[in-house]
Amino acid sequence: MREVIIIGSGPAGYTAAIYAARAQLNPLMIASSVEPGGELMKTTEVENYPGFPEGLMGPDLMASFQAQAERFGTEILFDDVTEVDLTGETKIVKTGAGETFEARSVILATGAAYRELGLPNEKALSGHGVSWCATCDGFFFREKIIAVVGGGDSAMEEALFLTKFASKVYVIHRRDSLKASKIMQQRAFDHPKIEFIWNSAVSELKGDGQLTGVELESTVDGTKTDLELEGLFIAIGNDPRVWLVENQVTLTEEKFIEVDGRSSRTSLPGVFACGDVIDPTYRQAITAAGSGCVAALDAEHYLSSH
Repeated sequence: MREVIIIGSGPAGYTAAIYAARAQLNPLMIASSVEPGGELMKTTEVENYPGFPEGLMGPDLMASFQAQAERFGTEILFDDVTEVDLTGETKIVKTGAGETFEARSVILATGAAYRELGLPNEKALSGHGVSWCATCDGFFFREKIIAVVGGGDSAMEEALFLTKFASKVYVIHRRDSLKASKIMQQRAFDHPKIEFIWNSAVSELKGDGQLTGVELESTVDGTKTDLELEGLFIAIGNDPRVWLVENQVTLTEEKFIEVDGRSSRTSLPGVFACGDVIDPTYRQAITAAGSGCVAALDAEHYLSSH
């Protein structure tokens, strides 16, 4: 019987692991076999994480998180959780490798997944001109004409990063103003390679086996136009990864895990949640790390009182 199992990694999961390990709870972190480290593994230079005035790459930051968690005795399993039963006093966690673990408490740090456009051949063209990760795939678009869909900070970051490779970067946004922070907006507006296409939504992905362009539909009058492209990067947000627990813990209207006030306590005793899976608003590495700390402290208090 484990004291605590942490499902997911990223800043929230690793911070929870650091605190839980230092509290002698001997945490087991199940960190995913496909995406250990969370979204920061796909991020370029991180400029706003405190303590690194020169900035650093997302994967380097997560490597430091992992090393610190392991230093204090966190056991990390690179596998995927396929099923949980968190409703009883003993929490049951099953993995893709067929292992079953029992714990007195569980911390959910499952994060959020890239949101898709929902178009018919989107999955077929994934990896064939359509991508959700500029850091992963930007190199393959040297001197090509590409576009980014979205209007938030992540979309601006993607567009700016892609200017290192592409000859032209369009930003397609369904409104006439951006949600991105002012500094990110200005950087994008000032870049000579970036051109904005306002009040437009991607209505069709063109290409058979390889993206050749998109059809754009005006959000104002519905008119449609074609835009030739060799690459499309989708940056329209994320959806919380709650499928494991959506029928066991209470969710918010936006389908994030609901927690009690500023705590990490979910609707189930002994089950705590942290990071992007509870946060539709801020979604920063520093806020995720802070909530991971909260989750570990809440778990420690729960265990000591039971």
